[in-house]
Amino acid sequence: MAIHQILRRSLSAGKRSSSSKGSADVPKGHFAVYVGEGEKRRFVIPVSYLNESSFQDLLCQSEEEFGFHHPMGGLTIPCSEDLFIDLISFLGSR
Repeated sequence: MAIHQILRRSLSAGKRSSSSKGSADVPKGHFAVYVGEGEKRRFVIPVSYLNESSFQDLLCQSEEEFGFHHPMGGLTIPCSEDLFIDLISFLGSR
């Protein structure tokens, strides 16, 4: 299954299970993810990161761990905050 299909299915499942109060603060061209090994922290990141192979690897890990059911009501990335911040910092500097 292609990454954009995984994300689309994951995000649509989150819309069904969560209220719309959090979606209003996500600017066009961005999406929210929840990251962390214990308590989850919400990040809003550019959609352009979906084209990056390192981010696609995280999405595949998310699919393996959660399938299309994400307990936070949105896409949950199963990695440490530090690793995720390093990755998005790297991607943002390119």
